Amino acid sequence: MRRRPPTRHALQAGAVSLFVALLMAAATTCVGAAPRVPTDDNEVVESLPAVAGWSREARTLRRELQQRPTDVTVAITAATRYLELARSQGDARYAGHAMGALAHWAALPPREAPPAVLVMRATIAQFLHDFDGAEALLKVALTRQPSNAQAWITLATIYRVRGRYDESDAACRALGRVGPALYALACIAENAGLRGNHDEARSTLKKLLDDPQLQAHEQAGTRQWLLTSLAEIEELAGRPAEADATYRRALQAERSGYLLLAYSDYLQRAGRPKEIPALLGTEARSDAVLLRMAIAARGLDGARADADELKARFGAAAERPGTTAVHAREEAMFALDVEGNAKRALDLARLNVKLQREPIDLLLFARAAVAAKDEPARAEVKALVRQTGLRDARVDALL
Repeated sequence: MRRRPPTRHALQAGAVSLFVALLMAAATTCVGAAPRVPTDDNEVVESLPAVAGWSREARTLRRELQQRPTDVTVAITAATRYLELARSQGDARYAGHAMGALAHWAALPPREAPPAVLVMRATIAQFLHDFDGAEALLKVALTRQPSNAQAWITLATIYRVRGRYDESDAACRALGRVGPALYALACIAENAGLRGNHDEARSTLKKLLDDPQLQAHEQAGTRQWLLTSLAEIEELAGRPAEADATYRRALQAERSGYLLLAYSDYLQRAGRPKEIPALLGTEARSDAVLLRMAIAARGLDGARADADELKARFGAAAERPGTTAVHAREEAMFALDVEGNAKRALDLARLNVKLQREPIDLLLFARAAVAAKDEPARAEVKALVRQTGLRDARVDALL
């Protein structure tokens, strides 16, 4: 799971009405594949899990798409809603439906598709871990529409996820020239925190949080995003007590999938796994949620149920070509923290950092190397930390 960038609607609305949610990752679909769109409402393409109140909305979305398939606003609205479901339910099939909503432009070269459609396609590609594809789409969109703030913040996020902080800084600065200052400042602060400039990052985020305009009820999502960023920086700085307090403030502002998983990981590291089931108990049983529940329950009676279910899911995913790297982070955590298989965890963690290099990924790589007692692997982690410029007290303590 990774934080997702602020939404297009939030950026357009301005600082007073900002809404920011956080990224959930998972999936398997190739973004380049042409989506299949049924021509008859009665045709069953696949069965998706029941989501309260969703059936009526799904019918409305399908009807609007059939009536106005070339309407960019209708298509993006539908794609956005499907992607929100993919995130909240942890079911990548909804991402396929999001791509299907953009079917009218699927056969067009990127240079001929509307920039807004390219940005939406890039957002879906990011969700599906196709970072190269997302980056390429965003660059085309920005060539045609340099003032697209959503494209800049999404590009900055992709660069950050991949450990390319200088390029992320440049995208953050570009965002500052075309979008709300809050986003640009927070964007640069996150990168500063990753580089070890913790005091600078902390000061910037606290100033943003003190803005009277952000105290309104409708700004809860923005406050939660900033507080979650601040909590993660406190962890990077080796200040667990401050991180704990800030995570709890974020939860009081607004719950989100990303925040719940981030705090669950913190609780596990802090030796407080018994608090995790209550935290995640009402969440959809996505792979990421199930993994944390299995880790928290390790050694307890009945713990194998979640672990067995998750192992079966990984097995099913492995049957689809090209999906191993996509799930490598979760599988590495499962191997290390549930099965106690340090060698397999190390292999998967090494594969994972080829795709994404967030702090959680480098920390996992370091933990697996130490658990496997593999000195060359520890040297690999050190080299990767130097290459990215990450400064993480947790990783430093291991190496």
